Amino acid sequence: MNCTMEKLEKDQVRLTIEVDAEQFEKGIVAAYRKMVKSMNIPGFRKGKAPRKVIEQFYGPAIFYEEAFKEVYPDAYEKAIEDNDLQPVDYPEVDITDIGGDGVKFTATVQLKPTVTLGDYKGIKVDRPEYTVTDEDVQAEVDRALERSARWIAVEDRPVQDGDRVTLDYAGTVDGVAFEGGTAEGQTLNIGSGMFIPGFEEQMVGMNPGEEKDLNVKFPEEYQAKELAGKDAVFHVKLHDIKEKELPELDDEFAKDVSEFDTLDEYKADIRAKLEEQNKQRADAEYENALIEKIAQNATVEIPQVMIERQIDNMMREFEMRLMYQGLRLDDYFTITGSKAEDARAEFAKDADTRVKVQLVLEAIQEAEKIEATPEELDAEIAKMAEQANKPVEEYRASLQPQDMAYLTDMIVMRKTVALLKGE
Repeated sequence: MNCTMEKLEKDQVRLTIEVDAEQFEKGIVAAYRKMVKSMNIPGFRKGKAPRKVIEQFYGPAIFYEEAFKEVYPDAYEKAIEDNDLQPVDYPEVDITDIGGDGVKFTATVQLKPTVTLGDYKGIKVDRPEYTVTDEDVQAEVDRALERSARWIAVEDRPVQDGDRVTLDYAGTVDGVAFEGGTAEGQTLNIGSGMFIPGFEEQMVGMNPGEEKDLNVKFPEEYQAKELAGKDAVFHVKLHDIKEKELPELDDEFAKDVSEFDTLDEYKADIRAKLEEQNKQRADAEYENALIEKIAQNATVEIPQVMIERQIDNMMREFEMRLMYQGLRLDDYFTITGSKAEDARAEFAKDADTRVKVQLVLEAIQEAEKIEATPEELDAEIAKMAEQANKPVEEYRASLQPQDMAYLTDMIVMRKTVALLKGE
């Protein structure tokens, strides 16, 4: 195989690649074996016609397209490797000559752009400070109280805000029942805002066993378009009422919800954990601000394809977050009345910055020759094995190549950030 390279504008190159007759013949043989299975030639059973007969029947070029597909990947990858190139997109391929003497084609390749670094050492940015207040600690305690609450049945009073009720309901619009508007034995926390505005408020004052018509209006932006903005009547029957009972806030509560014997110790532990969370938050925000400022000091012309790939990644991340919440992406678009194009346009605002930051960090790592040493990788594996409670060698044997690449990248990034922070 022969290859020549021509540099073009905007970090592109054109590779002219020639695959000789011997190598192309191997591709033709492979193409014949693949294609003959589906070929009908008069006088031969399907899939049994000799190559020469097929070539006489259809012409020698019958196998050229498939043969090119056979030889192209290895030829292209070797050209990329020999020229030490870093493509960021699939090449634009054009066959210029093909036949018994071999194949010649060009591949126009978009390369990772060249970064011109600006100042990146000794850069100063403000570090945020977050203080843990008594109110922050009490808020955590209150959440623990809520998690430990009991619901006690009450029969001697009507529904109040904050109660939990069990009810049946049947909804109609213009006297006609609608899909999803009927339920039995439904549990509802009054004041939660889970139902249509006005529904929960009108239940306040009802007594167990009572039935009542509730007049409500569906919001204009309601997800079921056929109901949006419509007046509706819900006939409800109240079965029972429960009120929340919080535990006493004392040492016994602290023992129940933590490893501590006293409330003061429990609160002190909460404060310590919140202070650590604040430190991690401040560290992350400081590092992000520092890296973004360093990226602003650099110059790079980012190919649009890299921005589009980043948007693709952000869309996948968004879809995964929705899945964790039990929502499909298509359902999200239906509920919000938006489209994939809207989400991509929103993500595009940050995609350029993300790509530039990554390119600048890689350029700094190359300039500073930052690498993960075998000793550092061994130490990281040992630490993770300890966390997994496994012998080091057993844990190491379980790691896949992509796991090792991830650990290597993590060490390199950690060292890069330390350099930028002047540590």
